[in-house]
Amino acid sequence: MQASDNSIGGVSRDRIATLRETEAEVFRKARPKSEAKVGDGIAGFLGGVPMHWMTDWPTPFPILVEAARGATITDIDGNKLDDFCLGDTGSMLGHSPPAVARAIRRQSGRGLTYMLPSEDALAIGPLLQQRFGLPYWQIATTATDANRFALRVARAVTGREKILVFNGCYHGSVDETMVRLVDGKAVNRPGLAGEFRDLTRATKIVEFNDVAALESALADRDVACVITEPVLTNSCMVLPEPGFHDALRRLTRAAGTLLLIDETHTISTGPGGYSRKHGLEPDLFVLGKPVAGGVPASIWGMSEEVATRYGAYNRTKEPGYSGMGTTLSANPLQFAAMRATLEEVMTEDAYAHMDRLAQLLDAGLAAAIKRHKLPWHVARVGARVEFICAPGPLRNGGEAETAHAPELEAA
Repeated sequence: MQASDNSIGGVSRDRIATLRETEAEVFRKARPKSEAKVGDGIAGFLGGVPMHWMTDWPTPFPILVEAARGATITDIDGNKLDDFCLGDTGSMLGHSPPAVARAIRRQSGRGLTYMLPSEDALAIGPLLQQRFGLPYWQIATTATDANRFALRVARAVTGREKILVFNGCYHGSVDETMVRLVDGKAVNRPGLAGEFRDLTRATKIVEFNDVAALESALADRDVACVITEPVLTNSCMVLPEPGFHDALRRLTRAAGTLLLIDETHTISTGPGGYSRKHGLEPDLFVLGKPVAGGVPASIWGMSEEVATRYGAYNRTKEPGYSGMGTTLSANPLQFAAMRATLEEVMTEDAYAHMDRLAQLLDAGLAAAIKRHKLPWHVARVGARVEFICAPGPLRNGGEAETAHAPELEAA
């Protein structure tokens, strides 16, 4: 981000303040019913909302949604809005896909959870094998859970404690990933609530695209697993440089370190994610958010080698709780929604349509940035597009953090 006392990203601070005030007033006037109901917060909820992320939007109060279909949200005031967020990609394939809605209705009368497989589960295993290329799978409820469980397996089979993440990463609320680099030093993320442990004791962190730093961090052969998105997405999008993923795979194998690819944000690339499109070869794989069409669900898979090693590890352990799995994971509602999503929603045709729209948005944003001579750029991975209020492309999480411009983005 190019910032000074008078401007942010090439836009004056006075202009930003005026834009925010103007847009806030327009927002209020269009939503008298919403303001009456939620303008002072929703009774009974901490912070006035059911989940504190709902206060992160720059609007004066949250939109109170009546319905959402496809890429359109309708609020209780009757405003129909084009939704470019899609529940932070939980509804990446559209809100309430008809096939998923039908599957949920069908299953709702047959039981919602019973800790046993249903007929739909028989189809899901082979679907995951074919789509993502790994032979063994488990179902969880969130990508955070799936990442946590996969990391536990990695530590079990390698006998190593440490993991490695890239600066600026996002893997849900997995404790060990909540670190960052500050002046080259690994520290706990400053906003992390209630954390007294030094997370850097068990987590190494380097910059994305820095092959030399990665090689150095793996040299002691004490890292169980590298966990990464194929493309950094959480602050500002950072694409891998040519050869980076090849080096990542080569170095992890040489160090006896497992590679976990978290595709929760990059499934926008295609039906098999960035990994299948670009030929990545993870040992462990995680996907959450849209995999069941918006129903809370996630998947985590492993290679034949990891499964074999984990089986051998389990034979050395006393029976008892593994620290993996939750009561509501792998329930029949998830099975029904996930099967419908994989078979009827997350299709090649759907991605071709989304990709065409993403290309149009990418080109339109780039043209507008050029026309207004702004020091910004556009980044895209498949159907995921964002404009970044800084010159680009960005190379790593440190640059992404510097480019992040919350005040300007809120306007």
